[in-house]
Amino acid sequence: MGLNCNGKWRVGDIPHGKRNLITDVEGVSVGHCTIADGDIQTGVTAILPHQGDLFHDKVMAASHVINGFGKSVGLVQVDELGTLETPILLTNTLGVGTASTALVRWMLRRNDDIGDTTGTVNPVVCECNDGYLNDIRGLHVHEEDVFAALSDCRPDFAEGAVGAGRGMCCHGLKGGIGSSSRLVELDGKTFVVGALVLTNFGRLDDLVVVHDPIGCRIARWLDAHGEGMAEDLLKQKDAGSVITIIATDVPLSERQLKRVAKRAAVGLSRTGSYVSNGSGEIVIAFSSANHVPHYAPRNILHFDMVDDNAIDGVFRATADAVEESVLSSLFHAKTVVGRNGRIRWGLSELMGRMGERMT
Repeated sequence: MGLNCNGKWRVGDIPHGKRNLITDVEGVSVGHCTIADGDIQTGVTAILPHQGDLFHDKVMAASHVINGFGKSVGLVQVDELGTLETPILLTNTLGVGTASTALVRWMLRRNDDIGDTTGTVNPVVCECNDGYLNDIRGLHVHEEDVFAALSDCRPDFAEGAVGAGRGMCCHGLKGGIGSSSRLVELDGKTFVVGALVLTNFGRLDDLVVVHDPIGCRIARWLDAHGEGMAEDLLKQKDAGSVITIIATDVPLSERQLKRVAKRAAVGLSRTGSYVSNGSGEIVIAFSSANHVPHYAPRNILHFDMVDDNAIDGVFRATADAVEESVLSSLFHAKTVVGRNGRIRWGLSELMGRMGERMT
């Protein structure tokens, strides 16, 4: 298994962007608020599609539900109108309501016309259940945490057990936030396809890292050295979730963005996901290329759009970026001890204990 210069596993042969993050798409930024205190292991992650006034200058977007075991907010309007008009928030399942309210307050502070001289606003919030490591019943995500994540948005951001990913588990190990990007050439111009995932899915023995079924090897090692840990992990069902955000500067229509969102399933499956009954797989894709004005200057608007016969490169880039994002969430996540002393090992630390080389 080889690592690239960003300390991530090399996936495919498509080149990645400068940061190898979703923020290689110009204008996109990501912020976290991490809450880590004993039994409380949770947080909020915010994704801003651009740095301007998103309500008045919307981006084209679409969502795709691979498996609908989730409690998200805002997807119905995104798919009906094909636009995104707020940042995207990620948090734990029982924090969705608080995050939604906080996002509305954040938007109201920046737009005097919302709910007054124009319509209301469509907040977008997605979640995964971090209740294994986090005291989720304590409702520890507050509006101030959402504001902190939004204020923290930047091009360079941390991956692993941070923000919304703090309490998440992936393939029986420590999951969290992961990201990656790919470059695509169209008409002689270079475009970016970026992905960000919140990973909380999968069984240990199903884990595959760049075609290597390492999960089975880890299980055998734990069986010999882990004092019963392997048996405990292998008994657990795949009942988590994964949220995938895809950003691009390729000029895509909302219809094409939904097609792109569907390809996230390819990247997830390469890491060992089989989309279990109790797992919520939700994808949101947006393009910064075409902005949709809230107050249109004319009745007919004009947008660029890629020829569908030329879109395969975007599909391939999406699959690779999503796969690498999942692996990056595992690679960067440190071991976390959470609720009732429960532990989830970081993959890098565990591989080190096993004597596995990652280069």
